[in-house]
Amino acid sequence: MPPLSPTLPPRAPEAPPRPLTGEEAATSSVDLPSDPALTSPLAPIATFDAKPPPEIDIAPDGAPEIRYTLAVRGLKSVDLEDEFRDLSALLQDGRRAANAAQVSARADEDVQLAERLMHSQGYYDGIATVAIDTLPNATNSLTVELSATPGPRYRLGKIAITGALPEPTALARKAMKLETGDPIVAADVQSAEAAISLRLPQAGYPFVEVGQRDILLDDRDHHGDYTLPISSGPKSSFGVIRTEGDPVFTPEHLTVISRFDAGELYDSRQVDDLRQALIATSLLGTNAIEPVKTGRTAADGTEIVDVLVHQTKGPARQLAASAGYGTGEGIKLTGSWTHRNMFPPEGALSVEAVAGTLQQSLGTTFRRSNAGQRDRTFALGASVARQDFDAYNAQTVTLSGSLSRQSTPIFQKRWTWSIGGELIATRETPFEAATLDRDRNTYFIAALPLQLGYDRSNSQLDPTKGFRLSGRLSPEAQKRSGGGFDGYARLLFEGSAYYPISDALTLAGRARVGSIMGAARDDIAPSRRLYAGGGGSVRGFGYQQLGPKDIDNKPIGGRSLTEFALEARYRFGDYGIVPFFDAGRVGEASTPSIKNMRYGAGIGVRYYTNFGPFRIDVATPINRQPGESKIALYISIGQAF
Repeated sequence: MPPLSPTLPPRAPEAPPRPLTGEEAATSSVDLPSDPALTSPLAPIATFDAKPPPEIDIAPDGAPEIRYTLAVRGLKSVDLEDEFRDLSALLQDGRRAANAAQVSARADEDVQLAERLMHSQGYYDGIATVAIDTLPNATNSLTVELSATPGPRYRLGKIAITGALPEPTALARKAMKLETGDPIVAADVQSAEAAISLRLPQAGYPFVEVGQRDILLDDRDHHGDYTLPISSGPKSSFGVIRTEGDPVFTPEHLTVISRFDAGELYDSRQVDDLRQALIATSLLGTNAIEPVKTGRTAADGTEIVDVLVHQTKGPARQLAASAGYGTGEGIKLTGSWTHRNMFPPEGALSVEAVAGTLQQSLGTTFRRSNAGQRDRTFALGASVARQDFDAYNAQTVTLSGSLSRQSTPIFQKRWTWSIGGELIATRETPFEAATLDRDRNTYFIAALPLQLGYDRSNSQLDPTKGFRLSGRLSPEAQKRSGGGFDGYARLLFEGSAYYPISDALTLAGRARVGSIMGAARDDIAPSRRLYAGGGGSVRGFGYQQLGPKDIDNKPIGGRSLTEFALEARYRFGDYGIVPFFDAGRVGEASTPSIKNMRYGAGIGVRYYTNFGPFRIDVATPINRQPGESKIALYISIGQAF
């Protein structure tokens, strides 16, 4: 191999230089010319510019930050640009980067993002490219241009479900709601497969399993044949309910709560309903329910599946408190203690006390939920109370019992009802028209209150659409001290409606009419008469202050009631503003009327919590009469109606 360069003879090493003698060093020095600037005086400091230089954004590594702009091409035509901009790496951190390499890395991420988005919408031939200009330039910033070419959109060709018998296959195909010719959209395909996992357990197949899909794309006609294997498992029917874990409920009581019977076709919706019902009892810390194969076959050929309920005890005792204020009603503080399972199953004992400026009470209630039947409640109660209102003052002892079907925070029922009985002994001071005086009387009252409700609203505490109807009838017999027996019936009908103007604004309206028939007003105990005024009635007036009054301008109640209310509920975030207009009338006759109606108007604020809105309402009476308050204030939990 020839040498890479000609070979030269080696050079002899040079001798090191000889040090100079002192005389030679002196004669070899060279005189340098002097610089006048070095000897001239310094300029005065005031002549210097003391303004600091402009600041430069410094990245963490000490280099100036690079700013850039992003231009997107090709995604708007397929409705993907907005989604791309929401997820883009380049559009994070205020469109600034530490260096050009970081800009390039973000651009590469966005190229992959754009292609994933196009593929998710069926544009499987879609490609994206990015171009970045260089620095320095006229704007001293980078311009990143991302260009997408979606290409043709692929659509579903043949759709096949494999691996199952004809019946579950037909159910799965119907649940998918995908048709040949539909665009291959990833979200739609995933939703279709989730629908199979949801629908088949509702039709008797609790053990269905969805396999791995296969979509074979054909770039000639831009279609994709979709194949989905499923394993349906055996068609099943309900067996018995079994339990494990803490013994909160026995299988017998779980059978009462459940809405399915042994032998019925398995339906996962019934299992979910049982799970929600167990949560509603508030007695379980956790609960889980699963189907369990038994290997037994029913007479109809289905496999019997038991329902296994895993139970973990939750706290059985509860302390609760609330507070409210209303003009004419004063301050009211309420506290209660409840043991929800003192008498298993679901036999609760509660004690409640009310301490207020105008009323005080103490009561206890025994309540058994799901009493022999789902959603049926049996209750017994006893209470003593003292009330000191302008309309009357009373010391009352009450014994009560009821059987009812009522809504709960978890289960809002369409139909509700209640039948019950009350025994009341009360000492009160009614107004006697004949003597123009108030004399204390003792009343013994027996009542049979009945109630029926129909609810099509979308929420108990904060409805925004739908309506509610309710009716109450209470036949009553009364014995007055020094008098005979009186019989009468108290009736009350109420309806409310809610109409959403927008997501933030709801119009709400309420109407209420009441009547007492069968006895004269002055013969009826004051606490059983009809009154209006207050936070749950006609706002702008004090509690029970609307209607007939005695010579001392104190309310005496009546035998008929008419009320209307209208609200505009505007909500923004966790807060709300509610202007309202109320109207009401209490009459001496038993027939409701709209003559001589009184009106109140005001505005309220709401703070929405997870257990309902906190309400503050301020109102004033229209055409205020002497003795009526100019302003009425109401504070409570929940909407007015």
